[in-house]
Amino acid sequence: MAGRLYIPPLALDRLLPELVVDEAPLTGINLAPRQPLSLVRLEAGRPRLGRAFWGLTPSWLKVLDHAPHCARAESLESRAMFRDAFAARRCLVPVGGIYVWRPTPRAKQPYLVTRVDRGPLLLAGLWCRFHTTLTEYNDSLALITVPSPPLLSPLSDRLPAVIDAGAAVHWLDPQTPTVDARQRLTPAPEELLGAFPVSRGVNDPGNQEASCAYPIGPMLRRTSEQET
Repeated sequence: MAGRLYIPPLALDRLLPELVVDEAPLTGINLAPRQPLSLVRLEAGRPRLGRAFWGLTPSWLKVLDHAPHCARAESLESRAMFRDAFAARRCLVPVGGIYVWRPTPRAKQPYLVTRVDRGPLLLAGLWCRFHTTLTEYNDSLALITVPSPPLLSPLSDRLPAVIDAGAAVHWLDPQTPTVDARQRLTPAPEELLGAFPVSRGVNDPGNQEASCAYPIGPMLRRTSEQET
């Protein structure tokens, strides 16, 4: 799953040249659910940066702790929690990486999953809006997960779906049929992602030291020998 995110300052203007940015993007070294994230939505035909609470909270949800921070791609159309949002309110969350924990005999070892070139990733998500008054509202989101590529499956069986920047507007557009949007929800190409071990200091969600994201070992990535 995706229980923790690494979001450094990102060159979003290079990733999405048409992006409208009205406020500074939110960043963080070790971000856990139940806090705000920056997200990208389509407004007036252009992607626009906004903010939403990480944990999908539709108006009928009674217990905040039940707000899902992830949605399995296989259940998007079968669960009422996700069905309408998948059809009309898709979003993207720009990140630098996703923390995962690999089981070991003594203790779980955290890894940071990133692009092999350390560039930004656009994670697929859903969002919803809960009106508290006629003019005030709260937005929230959940990331969409898919099976991990085989190289990374020993670290985590699922990861957030990655949307290519060239397909961003097509993914965000509510006029895009769900059958077309679903085709984007596949494991990332093995040559795109890698992962390296990081300090167990990341286990504490209150730890926002930059060292949380520093490699303490080599990157696990697909090699040329594996490609042949």
